[in-house]
Amino acid sequence: MKISTLTACAFALFTFPQLALGYPLDAYEQTGILRLEAYRLAQTGQVRGRLLPPGARLESDDIQLRLIDQPDFEIPAPDAALSASIRALLGEDADGYAIAVLDLTDPANPRYAAHNAEQNQNPGSVGKMMVGLAWFQALADAYPDDTEARDALLKNTHHVADAFIRSDSHKVPFWKPGDSEVEYRPIREGDDGNLWTWLDWMMSSSSNAAASTLMSQLVLLSHFGAEYPVSREATEKFFADTPKSKLSSIYTKAIQSPLTRNGLDVSKLRQGSFFTREGKARIPGTNSVATPLELLRYIVKMEQGTLIDRYSSLAIKRLIYLSEGRIRYAASPALRRAALYFKSGSLYSCKEEAGFTCGKYKGNVRNYLNSVTMVETDESGRQLQYIVVLLSNVLRKDSAQVHKRLATEIHQIMERDHPPREDSADREPTLSDGSEEVAIQRVIDEIDSDE
Repeated sequence: MKISTLTACAFALFTFPQLALGYPLDAYEQTGILRLEAYRLAQTGQVRGRLLPPGARLESDDIQLRLIDQPDFEIPAPDAALSASIRALLGEDADGYAIAVLDLTDPANPRYAAHNAEQNQNPGSVGKMMVGLAWFQALADAYPDDTEARDALLKNTHHVADAFIRSDSHKVPFWKPGDSEVEYRPIREGDDGNLWTWLDWMMSSSSNAAASTLMSQLVLLSHFGAEYPVSREATEKFFADTPKSKLSSIYTKAIQSPLTRNGLDVSKLRQGSFFTREGKARIPGTNSVATPLELLRYIVKMEQGTLIDRYSSLAIKRLIYLSEGRIRYAASPALRRAALYFKSGSLYSCKEEAGFTCGKYKGNVRNYLNSVTMVETDESGRQLQYIVVLLSNVLRKDSAQVHKRLATEIHQIMERDHPPREDSADREPTLSDGSEEVAIQRVIDEIDSDE
């Protein structure tokens, strides 16, 4: 590979926007999510975009359920040594954290660490994982023995954004064949996407508009069952003629019963209300709660293939595959080469305080930041697989940076406790090892280290 090519790669990284990634890039034909094709083309320079790190380039078949052969797996009792190591990272602010860590690197000897793991907190956008669960449960109820029908409905059913999106500032990707780059903007009334795209917007971009749209459609799917989708006229009539109390009852059952049916505790994990003001006004809900342990149990059931069924568990795992850009916990440089399955959410608020300047993730009234992260990596002769659920409410500190730091330190603990295999050679790859891929990746690493 010539130096000029390396220089061009470096220039692209500085000039092209950072890309988000949720569902694997090879899944465009299966899902109809247009931005997947855009991002795939960006990797070959046909569309303006950023080269993705190795962990973000898995294909659909690479994403597997890791506990599928262990249906009876139970989270073990807390490991005292590992719990102490994790607790030591939190320092004087330990009371402001709730964390659960499950190390599955050695399947025969799983380890669990906990600190305030049953402490409740509003999950913020992590609650969108419950919307995803409810959707796949409703699909399974409508088509219990027909996953092809579920796939067809998700791919072929389009929805045009309506008043339920009001209002949301989260930007999502828009692209169509022939465009030279991806556009990022909030969803507007009149925007069209198939159901897979709406799920992707909700998970990968954490769009509140997409989440509330899917919640309104969940009410319709739960009410009409296999007759869904219904016409726009029937939809408008249903929402106009049905009393709010009835809509609230349908919604509450649709969003909460999947948790109970899948062995989860709604007093410790639930999404209570819509994510937009319009949604809350039209269909009243309740409060939202989460504990690290119950979120961890959600992920374990997903890995076992028992979150509804194997089809649904795998679909949900693919939807949270490196969702959104590598931000907050996922932004740790130690995780750069790892495959990440990630959802994060924040809620913060401030009041006047002498000498304090309010900022994003730095609230002095509340400063919730929640991260659910599964890490899968196999490099330098060391294979790691672990799950971290971290909820924090540490006032006045930049929680995004704190989560990033904790991600690095927890990964270092995992590397310490799982040394490389004896037969491995931990060395820097050279051009003769693997062509342009290695050289390009080295340039990316050098650039990232300077940011």
